[in-house]
Amino acid sequence: MSDQHPETPATTDRARSFGAVAEAYDRGRPTYPAEAAAWLVGGEAKVVLELAAGTGKLTRELVDQGHAVFATEPDEQMLAVLRERVPEVSAKPATAEEIPANDRSVDVVVVAQAFHWFDPERALPEIARVLKPGGHLALVWNSRDERIPWVRRMGDLLGRQDLDTSSSEHVVHSDLFGFVEEATFKHWQEIDRESIIDMARSRSSFAVMDPAEREDHLAEVLAFYDDYGRGMDGMRIPYVTRCYRAVVVDRDESTTSEGDAPSQGGPVVSDGTDADMLLIDFR
Repeated sequence: MSDQHPETPATTDRARSFGAVAEAYDRGRPTYPAEAAAWLVGGEAKVVLELAAGTGKLTRELVDQGHAVFATEPDEQMLAVLRERVPEVSAKPATAEEIPANDRSVDVVVVAQAFHWFDPERALPEIARVLKPGGHLALVWNSRDERIPWVRRMGDLLGRQDLDTSSSEHVVHSDLFGFVEEATFKHWQEIDRESIIDMARSRSSFAVMDPAEREDHLAEVLAFYDDYGRGMDGMRIPYVTRCYRAVVVDRDESTTSEGDAPSQGGPVVSDGTDADMLLIDFR
């Protein structure tokens, strides 16, 4: 994932290009370390809304840590894989710019490997709207650790989109959120001669190549693996997981225009133990 201009047609095409390679994406992309997921959400069990959840790489970890998770993903093919991977999660097709949740209804909004695709002028107000007072937005990216020479060569082949977390600056400069905290975590991904092909196929740049370009690119990736891999023992790719979180600025509910009635929206969520769906539009 790369471009920082989600309003352009070319970027929109790339943002929506993953569905065709959803299975490869699920097999080839790394997971997120448990400690990073815990830091993103923070504290005890929470009601979490994950935007652009993809195939559920982070979703699975959040559920395993005991959170009540709801997921949105605009691509139906990616969503189908998520529903298979994490069947206990309610997942809906939706974008970050139009979130199907009531005002002040979730504790945390999480975005993994996708915030750079959002239109921040539309998405940030939506995210602030659905967060409870004291709730926070959490962003995360897995980035290969290119301090290692052979990992830099892999970046030459696969691209360095995942190293760019600059879109988090939109939160820094937003008056809807407070101070942005940062944390990093290290982990490794084990891949072999087959899964490195899935990794290559999962890139947005690959998804928009023509067939001849794809064939040439995959041949280059296999040649790289043959040089640097360990045969049947595979390859261990080092990652730095970069995390950001910021608390939503509290809006005073009592501040209404003269003559206006106070908002009746209120949270849809009680304590996360209801048998009914927690978010009205997630039925």
